[in-house]
Amino acid sequence: MQNYPILFLSYKSHSAGISRAAKKGAVRKIGPRLYTSNMVDEPEQLIRQNLWQIVSLLFPGAVVSNRSAIENKISPAGKLYLTAESARTVKLPGLEIVVLKGKPPLKEWDSPMFNFFIACRERAYLENLSHTKQKGEESKNLPQQDLENRLILILKSGGEIGLNKFRDRAKNVSRLLGFETEGGKLDDLIGAIQGTKEADLRSPLSRAYNAGEGYDPNAVERFANLRAALADTIFPDRPSLVDDKQRFYNVAFFDAYFSNFIEGTEFEVNEAIEIIESGTVPLDRPADGHDILGTYRIVGNIGEMTAVPKDYDSFIEMLTRRHSILLEGRPDKQPGQFKEKANQAGMTRFVDPMLVRGTLRQGFEFYRGLEHPFARALAMMFLVAEVHPFNDGNGRVARAMMNAELVSGGMTRIIIPSVFRNEYLSGLKRMSNEGDPTALIRQMGYAQEFVSKIGFDDKDQTISVLKECNAFERPDSIVRLRMPDQ
Repeated sequence: MQNYPILFLSYKSHSAGISRAAKKGAVRKIGPRLYTSNMVDEPEQLIRQNLWQIVSLLFPGAVVSNRSAIENKISPAGKLYLTAESARTVKLPGLEIVVLKGKPPLKEWDSPMFNFFIACRERAYLENLSHTKQKGEESKNLPQQDLENRLILILKSGGEIGLNKFRDRAKNVSRLLGFETEGGKLDDLIGAIQGTKEADLRSPLSRAYNAGEGYDPNAVERFANLRAALADTIFPDRPSLVDDKQRFYNVAFFDAYFSNFIEGTEFEVNEAIEIIESGTVPLDRPADGHDILGTYRIVGNIGEMTAVPKDYDSFIEMLTRRHSILLEGRPDKQPGQFKEKANQAGMTRFVDPMLVRGTLRQGFEFYRGLEHPFARALAMMFLVAEVHPFNDGNGRVARAMMNAELVSGGMTRIIIPSVFRNEYLSGLKRMSNEGDPTALIRQMGYAQEFVSKIGFDDKDQTISVLKECNAFERPDSIVRLRMPDQ
């Protein structure tokens, strides 16, 4: 018996043989002239697994076009769009192939695949901007809002140079296709995103770029997830008033000490006390000493720690001013100035420099809608940490902004002891990478509860308690942070 391939077409010259094979159960028909030798899998699964081979068999020389050329998959309505010399529609199990009448492949531009073509990116965008009379539940074209968001991805990956190159190539393609109208519309959209032209922008993201404040939509989605979890949780009140100034200053010392230790600025606790009480830095480590002093100048200042932003402008002023104080001893890190180059930690790449202000503005709106000081504190800390707006000092200024929310709200600060560093960072990473705020909220609540159970009336006594609780142990230690004895 003849061996048939997984997918093949029936031709008059051998249709009789195929009919006999079908009667014997060796092959089966799954579409017009389309047969398979796979007698096990469902036709819908077969077609989806072998989509491009089917296009090659049924439509040689066609161009995958319109939304399909951008999505590179079957549409949500179960359709695939092609362009060829004549229009027709072919229905297969789980798939409808819609062939539009249009220009043949541009062989210097469109990409060959098997014996058909995939429209080049420029052609695909022009086609998706063409006029369409939508029939049924789905258009052959993606919504303009989606195209604008994809243009922004081109801008983010290649910068303005990359986007302008794309625009220039699209002009050439538009002339070859006779799509001058669509080419003009695409040119206007790109110009509007860059802020140099006017156009009817549909995407909130592209409108933000037009206003000079583009933002990172993925980061904004994480802010929304965190805000929803914070707003849906009832947090315990752990009061701590500023009335006892000595206690305030003692807490502030440990806040500054541990916040720097987390970032690798390590001193013995008595060395750090000497630096802060004397106001002088070690001759052999002046920059590190300034880090401790700069942090303490913020977290140990009652005026700073009882001030919170009332609007976006005051937020930016407060954030940059506190950062300039914190990194005053490191002028090479551009204290108080937003980053100009991208930064990352491990595999986590933070918000691009050109998107910093817009992303901070978007995130501030989520923070502003929260009421409980603990919720506002976590939202503020994550906003700054996630954007990472500065070259250095982002974690320290994020925690300072966080604790200002708590102190101004009459609540206990959150301090991250050295031994608790990994738990703190794992909560942040899970929120950043998975959008899951559960661990972050739980761990920050534990850290605040820990601080609430320490007296802080006497610095030496506090050091003894912290040692008993393993607070000074290194993050890779086998011991864990434990609550103080009541």
